[in-house]
Amino acid sequence: MTAEVGTLHTQKTASDVLGLYFVKAVVGNAGTPGAPLVNLALSVQAASGHVAGIAEITQAVPGGNHRFPVTGQIYQTGFGPNHQLVSLQGEFVYSVPPPAIGSFLANFTAALSVDQQWNGSGGFNYVTTHVENVPVKNIA
Repeated sequence: MTAEVGTLHTQKTASDVLGLYFVKAVVGNAGTPGAPLVNLALSVQAASGHVAGIAEITQAVPGGNHRFPVTGQIYQTGFGPNHQLVSLQGEFVYSVPPPAIGSFLANFTAALSVDQQWNGSGGFNYVTTHVENVPVKNIA
């Protein structure tokens, strides 16, 4: 029994990915006019669950596009081998719209619930934009 307990966290299934892999995904309601979208290009270390890459926010409003680095972590839920939670965070320079003058460092966070193929749902927050329960789609 003691030997079995030591291997509980290291058991792998046939669908587990080993090593480093890359993911491209879109978070948001694509096709909805004016809706913000987050495009993700991420590298994932499968063994540690560490995630790093680039996020790009696109929105059809003045000053709505931002590109910046993100880091995060993947957490296994225990609700089956194909369900994982992804937490991302990053910062970017946000310029306030006219007539105001100035810029500040804005925080970005995202929480995603995805399957092994990186399809699912999630949300993201930055400045005064809070988007929840939108689709996450793998595009690569």
